[in-house]
Amino acid sequence: MDFDFGPEDDAFRSEARAWLAVRADGVSDRRTWERALGAAGWIGLGWGEDGYGNRRATLTQQVVWAEEYARSGAPARSGHIGENLLAPTLLAHGTDEQRSRFLPPIAAGAELWCQGYSEPGAGSDLAGVRTAAVPEPDGRTYRVTGQKIWTSLAHEADWCFVLARTEPGSVRHHGLSFLLVPMDQPGRIEVRPIRQMTGTADFNEVFFDGARAEHVVGGAGNGWRVAMSLLGFERGVSTLAQQIGFAEELDAVVRAAMESGAVRDPVVRERLVRQWAELRTMRWNALRTLGGSGDAGAPSVAKLLWAGWHQRLGELAVLVRGAAAGVGPADWSASEPYELDAAQHLFLFSRADTIYGGSDQIQRTIIAERVLGLPREPKGAV
Repeated sequence: MDFDFGPEDDAFRSEARAWLAVRADGVSDRRTWERALGAAGWIGLGWGEDGYGNRRATLTQQVVWAEEYARSGAPARSGHIGENLLAPTLLAHGTDEQRSRFLPPIAAGAELWCQGYSEPGAGSDLAGVRTAAVPEPDGRTYRVTGQKIWTSLAHEADWCFVLARTEPGSVRHHGLSFLLVPMDQPGRIEVRPIRQMTGTADFNEVFFDGARAEHVVGGAGNGWRVAMSLLGFERGVSTLAQQIGFAEELDAVVRAAMESGAVRDPVVRERLVRQWAELRTMRWNALRTLGGSGDAGAPSVAKLLWAGWHQRLGELAVLVRGAAAGVGPADWSASEPYELDAAQHLFLFSRADTIYGGSDQIQRTIIAERVLGLPREPKGAV
């Protein structure tokens, strides 16, 4: 399957490519970049509505923008959590007041968000969350206490959407609520970056100590339904853009194999061809499910496909370089103990691909229970 891009899509592509060519070069500050995207209306193309500062774009135009963005080498987005996760959730479950309050700043690139789901002991098993939110006497304010972990970009975020337990004594997916929490609460919210093998710290621990929350999305006690709805938005057009980045990484590995002579090894050649063929298969699968296939297992299948593929590519990236893969691009110094080149970063970071966003084991359990109808896995007591 493939899209049939028409004249309007071609014109949209030309506009997007020209804008990115002028604006994307040399941008280093991600907040400035988000505001530039927002001012031009490029945020929120997939919301299905306009009037919040976003453009209205067809599905094929959303694909065009995602492809051109990936090809342009533009900065990594810091506003994608608000744009691609929270915004569709507010459109589906939020009140008019919540949509009017939060969607315009997201579309303008003015407010950044992070996702408060995983906790120590409740990562892939999200229903085991212990973070509690106690209502204040005014009936609309909650005080949130607990810990979240692996919170991407929490150190940059202005807001966090938090899954918390608002009914004391409730267990599993009952008694949870979906809260919107401002991050600027000194003494009540602490963010601790987690240093990774790559030397970067994009993930964080977040500690809440009576933090204030005044917005509940979907109503109190309905957090599980809202949270599961949000997870369905994690796949989509962005998957195609991700695959363009994958293709560029694969091209770099092929070039490295040719330069090192590793391509003369028939086993290496077979692995490179397999990576290429699997990437094409992932694209066809993404296009098949893009408009909504009704397949309950589609998101889990997609995650299984790309996570394992990307991890294997990272392994190939260092394999084809041989011993040279163990040498960094810069000399060691006390202030910067090591520096990674692109292949080394790919290898180390991709080790997490089969864990974050729902581990491979969890994705297989979802497929087994929700698609194949197999007996549910026993859960431990909370």
